[in-house]
Amino acid sequence: MLEKIKELTKDTAVYGISTIVGRFIGFILVPFYTNVIDTKDFGIYSNVYAYIAFLNVIFIYGMDAAFMKYASMGKPEERRDLFSTPFWFVTATTILFSIFLLLLKSSLSSMMEIPENFSTLYNYLIIILLLDTIALIPFARLRLQRHAGKFAAIKLGNIFLNLGLNLYLILKLKMGIEAIFLSNLIASLFSLIVLLPDIFSNLRFKIDKEILNKMLKFGIPYLPGSISAMIVQVIDRPIVLALTDASTLGIYQANYKLGIFMMLIVSMFNYAWQPFFLNNAQEKNAKELFSKIFTLFLLFTSLIWLVLSLFIDDFAKFRIFDGVTIIGSSYLGGLVIVPIILLGYLFNGLYVNFTAGIYIEEKTKYFPLVTGSGAIVNVAVNFLLIPVLGIIGAAIATLASYMVMAGGLFIFSQKFYKINYEYDKIIKIFVMIFITGGLYYLFYYSLGVTFVVKISLLLLFIGSLFILNIVEFSEVNKLTKILMRRVKSF
Repeated sequence: MLEKIKELTKDTAVYGISTIVGRFIGFILVPFYTNVIDTKDFGIYSNVYAYIAFLNVIFIYGMDAAFMKYASMGKPEERRDLFSTPFWFVTATTILFSIFLLLLKSSLSSMMEIPENFSTLYNYLIIILLLDTIALIPFARLRLQRHAGKFAAIKLGNIFLNLGLNLYLILKLKMGIEAIFLSNLIASLFSLIVLLPDIFSNLRFKIDKEILNKMLKFGIPYLPGSISAMIVQVIDRPIVLALTDASTLGIYQANYKLGIFMMLIVSMFNYAWQPFFLNNAQEKNAKELFSKIFTLFLLFTSLIWLVLSLFIDDFAKFRIFDGVTIIGSSYLGGLVIVPIILLGYLFNGLYVNFTAGIYIEEKTKYFPLVTGSGAIVNVAVNFLLIPVLGIIGAAIATLASYMVMAGGLFIFSQKFYKINYEYDKIIKIFVMIFITGGLYYLFYYSLGVTFVVKISLLLLFIGSLFILNIVEFSEVNKLTKILMRRVKSF
């Protein structure tokens, strides 16, 4: 079991290189944007990218997941057909979808509330969708074949190109938020060009109807669930814009992005988790292995959640030089939502864990029900709480939807693929999360969250891990010895 956990950890770390760097640079760009772009323009940019994220799911309609499912089970002689069939079909439908968006430019850009002086953003939206969707199946193949290094290298090239273009186009050419979209477009084109040798070396110029039918039957039921999941992630932006204004949306989105630290951990894990559980599902101790991984994941992410929640405001308010903070001063009023967003992403990580049973037992038809419930809760809570609590209400909507999704997927996953989780430890961790979270906001709205309060809450949480026997001293000593041996080996 230990070797399997090491294997998952290694892949998570390699995928994490590109994910961490990408998210970190994305985070670096947030301070940059918030100090050079006003809140209104930042709100417009955030709203358009919400639509890009939503349409990306429709463009791929579950075919990346279907490819990974059947390619992981395929025979060596079938590999090229298993790659070529979804690649050609997705490419063809992506071109058709792009033409459709272009023909409806006038009405759809109005629906997206894109101002006339930013009409070119809609054109960028279409081209970015086209390039990114065509690259999804090739990227999925790299993940499935455990070519994590190559995957990370291409992603890093994309990231640094995007960063350099952002800095040049905004600072030198003064292009404003249009520069963000143009940079993304060029970086996406770069990724697709670099993937071309790998694409052509695995490509046949045909579509296998039998393979296509199997993949569509698997992927299409996955689409409503993916749409619902994406609604959970992005629907708050157009709702906040509709119920408030672009400036408020800009403040909300800038602080929402501080939850990126928890998001990247979940993303890193997810990249490695899906091929890991598919490749290890037939192992004799698979369920025991998955149970242990869940406990370790929850323990690690809960500690990350607490540290980030307690100290993120110190980071955001840090003065780079006179008059300039990490997050622009006009955006700092939204920091109160960050712990809520971080906790939402933690529950999203639990949801990712529970996908194992659904995939293994091929019960993807339950995804739409689970994610649909999350989407309904998200929309309802947004409309209910934003008029009362403002952006805090939108953050609570995100947390509520992820909790509903994690709970729903747990129920269905256990029904078809029962895993005996370490419930005693799990319940204790959740109790400490909600106790420390409640105390944080109690101090926030009364005496203030001083440094002493932060350290006290951190010690309370860590101490409880040992007092409640969630973590044993013997386990810590064993881990410490392993780490010390690794350090000496260097």
